Amino acid sequence: MSDFNGLGLHLGNLSRVSNAETRSINAENPTGAKGQGGMATEGENAARELGQGWKVRPCITLPGTSTTTLAEIEGPGAIQHIWITVDSRAWRRLVIRAYWDGEDQPSIEAPLGDFFANGWGKHAQVSSIPVAVNPTGGFNSYWEMPFRGSARITIENLGPDEVTGFFFQISYALTEVEEDRAYLHAQWRRTDTVPKGDVHTILDGVQGRGHYVGTYIAWEAHHRGWWGEGEIKFYMDGDKDFPTICGTGTEDYFGGAWGFTVDDRYKEFTTPYLGMPQVLEPEGHMDNQQRFGLYRWHVQDPIRFSSDLRVTIQALGFKQDIKGGARFLQLRDDIASTAFWYQQPPHAPYPTSPSLDDLDNA
Repeated sequence: MSDFNGLGLHLGNLSRVSNAETRSINAENPTGAKGQGGMATEGENAARELGQGWKVRPCITLPGTSTTTLAEIEGPGAIQHIWITVDSRAWRRLVIRAYWDGEDQPSIEAPLGDFFANGWGKHAQVSSIPVAVNPTGGFNSYWEMPFRGSARITIENLGPDEVTGFFFQISYALTEVEEDRAYLHAQWRRTDTVPKGDVHTILDGVQGRGHYVGTYIAWEAHHRGWWGEGEIKFYMDGDKDFPTICGTGTEDYFGGAWGFTVDDRYKEFTTPYLGMPQVLEPEGHMDNQQRFGLYRWHVQDPIRFSSDLRVTIQALGFKQDIKGGARFLQLRDDIASTAFWYQQPPHAPYPTSPSLDDLDNA
């Protein structure tokens, strides 16, 4: 008999035997029940000559302006992997949500693409440990998502048109969950445009005990020149005017330096914990805004808080003096962020759920 619950996996404990039970939900087994996969008799017309068991229902259709439940799981246990792919035109029209232990309000709420560090509706290769996005638009999440009573994952189609060809796989372990394992949360916010003299709020209103584990930002520059001097600030446990943790610049926080520039061009990069996997530079008429996708996962350096947390980032660049000197310039950019953190319940209410216009990439 093993006392290892099969969670918190890494190469050092991967050989350990566990009593955890592995299950997986997709269109071919919508309940994840044992011995119930591949039983569909109606679905994909391409299987009409082969019959049951031959990829009859590999995907689903999401009706317009509707919410579809992808998974309902009775615990205890933990989701260990989510894979999703769908037409890239839908990445900012679909909102993914997760509800733990029967809660009415979601703990995870974000546009599908942003949740997988692809906020601009165009494929960006992400080769990190918690999130991997592979050609062409294969979304993978390895964030561990514990639950005790139940887990529910939904997808909302905000657009009026149905979305066909939605493929997904949600794999999980049914096992005991230790008391000190917290619940994964994710929240999306957008400031378009950042008011002069103000900052973009990545996260606010968090109450309770937990730790911040990741930031993804889809950043659109509304000015020519450099945009990445702004500081990220973590106000925690009663901080008011000044934070406990203050970064030295946007490029620094995301692990880069000197403008992410190689040979006078932006250089995309993707690493296990941080990266700038996407650079969309002006290409022609009516495509005149630089756009960037950046991620920073605090896996080895989680930011722990005891009672509250607020996270902000500045939009800051340079302006040139006549004599050639430089001064900082407050920018009015379009910043959309997704924050990831673990905390104990209950979580505070989230801002109003984003509308289709809020998510518009144009």
